[in-house]
Parts: sequence; C-alpha cells; structure tokens
Amino acid sequence: MLKVANLQDYLRCLYGKEINILSIGGLTDLKEKDELKGFGYGSPILIEFEMDGRRERAVLETMKAEGFGHDHFSDRACSLLLAHSTYNKLPKHISSLDVGAFTRTGSLISLGEASEFFLLDEYVEGKEYFHDLERIKEREMIGEEDVMRAQALSDYLVEIHALKKDDPQLYTRRIRDLVGHGECIMGLIDSYPRDWHFIAEDFSQKVEVKCIEWRWRIKSKGYRLSRVHGDFHPWNVLFKSGLDFWVLDRSRGEWGEPADDFTAMSINYIFYSLQKYGELKGAFRTLFLKFVQNYLEKTVDEEILLVCPPFYAWRGLVIASPIWYPNLADGVRKKLFNFIINVLNVEKFDIHDVNSYFEPPDVKSSPSTVHRI
Repeated sequence: MLKVANLQDYLRCLYGKEINILSIGGLTDLKEKDELKGFGYGSPILIEFEMDGRRERAVLETMKAEGFGHDHFSDRACSLLLAHSTYNKLPKHISSLDVGAFTRTGSLISLGEASEFFLLDEYVEGKEYFHDLERIKEREMIGEEDVMRAQALSDYLVEIHALKKDDPQLYTRRIRDLVGHGECIMGLIDSYPRDWHFIAEDFSQKVEVKCIEWRWRIKSKGYRLSRVHGDFHPWNVLFKSGLDFWVLDRSRGEWGEPADDFTAMSINYIFYSLQKYGELKGAFRTLFLKFVQNYLEKTVDEEILLVCPPFYAWRGLVIASPIWYPNLADGVRKKLFNFIINVLNVEKFDIHDVNSYFEPPDVKSSPSTVHRI
C-alpha cells in the first residue's frame, strides 16, 4: 500500500526540498459500461504536491505481472528502467522524472533493496487522440483540423525516423522481439483464451509460422534501424490544442524498425472504420491515406511497404484481442483475423487495396478451421 508519509519522504529526497502532499488519486476514470479498451498494465496515480509555494503534479506508474512478458520482477524492472532512460530522448515525449522502487516495508527509494519498481512522470494536460476517432465514428464526418492532425502525426514520424543508427545486430534483435517478445506477436497469441470459440488453435500456429518466415525475410535489413517511439497509437498521443500534442509511453527501446510506428497508428484508422462501416471508407479512409501517403512522400521509404506486413499482423492481434478489446463486435473481429493472415501472405502491403485483406483467405493459405462463430 502506498503511504503518504513514505511518498513525501521520497519526493523530499528526490527534489532536495520540503514537500507537502496535497492529494493522491487515480489519473482517470475509465469504468463506463461501453468502454472499449478494457485492459491496462497498471493504474497510474496522480500526485499533487506543494513545493516552494507552487502546486506541482506528477504521475506514478507501476506494472502488473499479468502476462505479456511481465511475469518476473526483473521483467517489470527492465521495462521501467528502459522507459526512464528513453522517454527524455524523444521529441514531444513527456518527461520521466525518476525511476525508483518500493521496498518490502512500503518505503520508496531511488534504488536499493527493491521489491517492485515504479516510474515517476511529469503530468501534462491533453486529450487522447482516440477521442477524435470516436467522435468521427459517431458523426461520420471530419473537419480540416482532423485531416491536419493525421498529417501532423505522420510528420512527427517523418521527423523522428530520420535519425538512423548503424547497429545491424540491434536491428536483428528488434525483429526477433517482434516475433518472440511477450508484448509482441507470440505474447499476444499466448494471451488469447485457449478454449475461445472464435478461432481454432491451428490458426495461431499458422500465424506464428508465417511470422517466423517474415523474420528471416527482413532481419538483415539493419540499415533501416531508426529512432522510434515503439507504441505510437491513439491512446499514447495527447493533443493539447490544434496540432500541438504530447506523446506517452515510449516502449521497448530507442531504436527499431520504422514500420512499428507506421502500422501502430495507421491500423487504428482501419480499426475504427471497420467498427463503423465494416470496411475502410469515408472519413477514415481519408485519414488513413493522408497519414500513409504523407509519410511515404516525405521519407521516400517505399520499402516500408515490403517490411510492414508482420507489424500489421502484430497490431491486428492487439485490436482483435478479447482481453484488450472485450466489447468488439464478432463481425469486426472476424475481419481482423482475415486481415492478419492475408497481410502475412502478401509480398507488399497495398495501401489502396486494404479492403481486400478483410475477405476470407483462399483455401491454399487459410487454416482448416479458422472461424467458428
């Protein structure tokens, strides 16, 4: 249990000043009945305190041991230590103020005899980008600002991906992580209920085999290693006003494959359009094409379309998950599983023919029993 006295002692030690804790509470309330995103690693705690006569805010984050490669204390420590070392190196990212630990007695220390780790972040005002997508889904229309925001997010990736690193071994490791990491493809597959009626087990096996084939196809492309965010989706973008935004929760390291960020955001235009129309069309198709075409034109990185299929498959496994998205309609989920297997069967992702990926796979590439609805 987090005690006010222990927290106050920790902050006093961190800042070297007298601290007065004003309040401690949950960051947001996400318990509405129709809430779509139903699972999170931890519950951030908003801390309000007084220092030097000023009211300050910070957010304390922890991680739960609920699968996804976070089973061991050392797994969670690794993630939070990595987050602290990378947050402050990425443009527009909120600042990590410290990484510390709880002791067995409940005290908070910067490091020492740790029993669990935590991250202390700055608090910033803003509204998550997914609220924009929810509004567009409800009203079926977009304004100029919506289009410009999609371009601003695309421009952001153009900017951060422009920084390259010469480390082929690290690139190979990041592609290996894409397939085998607890937060990535195999971890997502293992998180699915084994007795779930929706897909047969051999579907998951075939996805894994296809992804291993993709690993061998792309792991030697070390020249593509770039600065990345690593979890660039609408819940990790906070718009302040207009086109001004913050990003949150950089994940899995500073360097990686640009297709990671490219697919993590763009699949959400597909996702919301599927929920509304059963295909990619209308306002969401406009935003999808604005985002991807702007990126392709400014980076001149056509090769990303030859690399992105397994990343789309990974993100497809996330949004099709009954754990992450428990309230998703069966029809949408079925098309997402078609999307996953279909993109793994193409040589190059076709941004103009996305709807074809929602169709049932042909007999040669599909598992014997994929869907049982």
